[in-house]
Amino acid sequence: MASLLYRLGRTSARRAWLVIVAWIVILGLAGGAFALFGGTLTSAVSIPGTKTQEVSDELADKFPQASGGTGSVVFTTGSDTAITDAQQQDIVDLLTSTEDLDDVKGTVDPFATQAQLADQQAKIDAGRQQISDGRAQIDAGQAQLDAAQAQLTAGQQQLDAARAQAEAAGQLAAAQAQLDAQQAQITAGQAQLDEQQQTIDDNLAELTTQESTLEDGASLLDLSSGIRQVSEDGSTAVATIQFDKALNLVPTEAKEAVVAHLEDAGIDGVQVEVSNDIASTIPEIFGPGEVAGVLIAAIVLFVMLGTLIGAGLPLLNALIGVGVGVLASLSLSGAVEMLSVTPVLGVMLGLAVGIDYSLFILNRHRTQLKAGVPLEESIGLANGTSGNAVVFAGSTVLIALLALNLTGIPFLGLMGTVGAVCVFVAILIAITLTPALLRLVGPRILTKKARAAVGHTGAVRVPSKPMGTGRAVLTLVAGVAVLLIVAIPALSMRLGLPAGSSEPVDSSAYKAYKIVEDKFGAGVNGPLLVVADLDQAVSDDDLVAEQVRIGTELAAQDDVAAIAPIGASDDDTLLAFQVVPEGGPTAESTEQLVRDLRSLSVDGVSELGVAGNASGNIDVSEKLAAALPLYLLVVVGLSLIILVFVFRSILVPITATLGFVLSLFAAFGGVTAVFQWGWLAPVFGVHDPGPILSFLPILMVGVLFGLAMDYQLFLVSGMRESYAHGSPARLAVQRGVHAGRTVVIAAALIMAAVFSGFVFSNSVMIQSIGLGLALGVLVDAFVVRLLLIPAVMHLLGDAAWWIPRWLDRILPDVDVEGASLERSTPVGHGHEGGEHAHVAADAEVDAPVAQTRHDGDGAHRA
Repeated sequence: MASLLYRLGRTSARRAWLVIVAWIVILGLAGGAFALFGGTLTSAVSIPGTKTQEVSDELADKFPQASGGTGSVVFTTGSDTAITDAQQQDIVDLLTSTEDLDDVKGTVDPFATQAQLADQQAKIDAGRQQISDGRAQIDAGQAQLDAAQAQLTAGQQQLDAARAQAEAAGQLAAAQAQLDAQQAQITAGQAQLDEQQQTIDDNLAELTTQESTLEDGASLLDLSSGIRQVSEDGSTAVATIQFDKALNLVPTEAKEAVVAHLEDAGIDGVQVEVSNDIASTIPEIFGPGEVAGVLIAAIVLFVMLGTLIGAGLPLLNALIGVGVGVLASLSLSGAVEMLSVTPVLGVMLGLAVGIDYSLFILNRHRTQLKAGVPLEESIGLANGTSGNAVVFAGSTVLIALLALNLTGIPFLGLMGTVGAVCVFVAILIAITLTPALLRLVGPRILTKKARAAVGHTGAVRVPSKPMGTGRAVLTLVAGVAVLLIVAIPALSMRLGLPAGSSEPVDSSAYKAYKIVEDKFGAGVNGPLLVVADLDQAVSDDDLVAEQVRIGTELAAQDDVAAIAPIGASDDDTLLAFQVVPEGGPTAESTEQLVRDLRSLSVDGVSELGVAGNASGNIDVSEKLAAALPLYLLVVVGLSLIILVFVFRSILVPITATLGFVLSLFAAFGGVTAVFQWGWLAPVFGVHDPGPILSFLPILMVGVLFGLAMDYQLFLVSGMRESYAHGSPARLAVQRGVHAGRTVVIAAALIMAAVFSGFVFSNSVMIQSIGLGLALGVLVDAFVVRLLLIPAVMHLLGDAAWWIPRWLDRILPDVDVEGASLERSTPVGHGHEGGEHAHVAADAEVDAPVAQTRHDGDGAHRA
């Protein structure tokens, strides 16, 4: 690989303009592809196959009228002043006109809905009065009927007595006709009374049925009494916009058209705010914060390199690489659903690694020029040595990012793929465009003072003794203790998805969220949709009673503010309810309510399904938690294998990975403290602390692991080279750190600066990703790689480089730093420069030691 890169570097230098023009053409093609095929981004996070998605699919199949996505629009006077009749009419007209927009199925007039609720309550009150009056009339009629029955019974008794007297006197035959006539009258009267009793009984039964129906309706109304469309003071109304498809499937253009139509209405005295369901903010791909991060990176480069040309070259390479990678990726957004944060991650990684990878090669080239190596030969050597390390380091990043596809989560896999594309382009840029630009720049990559001293730099000063063992122990203990303390907040980390409260404070979505929370309660911002699958179809006569029965069971759960029936499916086997929780969509109580509802057992109901923001949070978190073990196994396993190849050691890869785990959890702790606990919230622009972005941990694992292994390679490979050339193990540690620390510090500062620029984005998703990656890079580079790893390597001594002989024999020779290339190149052999320039001097003194110590390592026998 080193020889191939050496030739590639020399060829790129000889044909510099061809390489430059080729990359410009590639950039143009990527831009053209984006212009032709690019689509719109979405801010809706969805995962197929989750319980929430199953409920949505079931609704679409059995209950299409309730399956379309909905969003809220808040109309408020901005004070406690009630909305006037004229303003109400303007609002209704606005909603009516909104129905003509694309993808809008309909709207719900909040004033009509609230009036209907009030009318229903009035009808129930009137119905109860009518039932009470009817019952009184029935009771009066029953009393009259009972009195008539008593009279008729008395008459019958008198007639029976008269008949007995006539029979005893022997006058029965004479009185028979009169007695029969009286009996006929009594019988007719009894029949009339029986008929009246039947009428009363029928009326009473009907009244009882009406009362039962009325009370069922009253119960439903009581269950939903906590749901209002107009605030109690009349100052605020919440209307509903229903779309013809799920929200994540509604085109962004359609949502933007709805927002523009509503916000441009200009209703006098009425403020219109649209919820984040419709108006969620699409983050800027490159804003002022990101520009500031790049400027800081430029300052670091200038301080390190001393020339504007030297500082500008890595930046130019990175910007071209980002342009190619991101534009090429965005050209696919018209064919696949792409989360809005996806290209931003590509920009982050493309800038960070693009600058760093070019810097590694450029810095090696500068050192060789100072030592007197001819320009073109120096470019080839730098590409074959540091460029070789760049390829291996980039490979670990690519593995970590592409492995995100193994999670089975489409949007996360796509994020990893886009990030990998940008890193891959950065690698190609580094090993082709960097040599070309270095050829055009020529000696001007050095300062005037350095150019004047070319070939007269003298011997490179290297450490002559290792660090003290006591210092190593103290560094290790203190470093681990600090990282564990910083990681403490991670123990309470909660995961979730962004809600309206995480939108920018000046956005319509944030204002809508806060107004609703203040006027209607936090739970109205995150209602749940509960679907009850019945064991058997319910009849129309029993529908209301069944809704009351199930609704009462739902309302009995903790933290339920209100229940509203939505309706029944066409086949009457599915009932849908809106459940308003007490807490907001990201509250712990709401998440617990989702779990309680899903596990609730109700007679006659085979299953209760729950959809909504809170249920989506739970499903995403569970899906990610299930995918994490396999992801870690693949990423860490493959990377460990690569590191074993590179370092020909067992303990070095293991310590590298353990160090990464410490830095990762420290970064988790920092993110949790800021975004969940609210520490230093004003500094980072966090206005409403809440759960951590659900996919941030697994994303940080993928990105930071790859970057951590970058620094591990560039530092520890220097230790290995020094050890391979005969330096004692502990002295080799000190010399490796001395040789590589400058470029690693600069690279880490640059990468952290780029990531930090995204902390001030207008999206909490971008903010948390930027802070997490910046913290992770800083902690890993400055605490783990520059302090803990050298301390551990010092304490391990020769054991750090132990490897079983059988494994040593079968492992391929992975020459990361291109030492074999330097030995095979006359100029390189005479002028070993770069980060490990001390190796040449070491080799002459300690070569016999190296031969006896490393007789099993082919790379060390030269």
